[in-house]
Amino acid sequence: QVQLVESGGGLVQAGGSLRLSCTASVRTFSFSNYAMGWFRQAPGKEREFVGGVNKSGVRKDYADSVKGRFIASRDNTKNTVYLQMNNLKPEDTAVYYCAAKVNPRIAVPTTQQTYDYWGQGTQVTVSS
Repeated sequence: QVQLVESGGGLVQAGGSLRLSCTASVRTFSFSNYAMGWFRQAPGKEREFVGGVNKSGVRKDYADSVKGRFIASRDNTKNTVYLQMNNLKPEDTAVYYCAAKVNPRIAVPTTQQTYDYWGQGTQVTVSS
């Protein structure tokens, strides 16, 4: 069982930055056994993959819409994954979720169905 708690959301002007954090409480497996993903869901839209990081933190993947602006990272000593969001745009407004997948077949899964555990989400609002 894994519990994920996101933090760091808020209201920011377009062009600004935010850093989201997601801290995991793990029991059966070490945090370093989990690939971690970030997803978001805007009102009236499907939840979509934003970015993710593999178990070690070396490999990362991003949605095209955020490449060059968002950076995913992790600190396995703190059981925490981060999403640094720069040059934010109004279309980035959404609830952001972190997700965990234990020992995935691929380094960074991008489909939400793959993930085993989810956080409660944190709201990010970007004003124009």
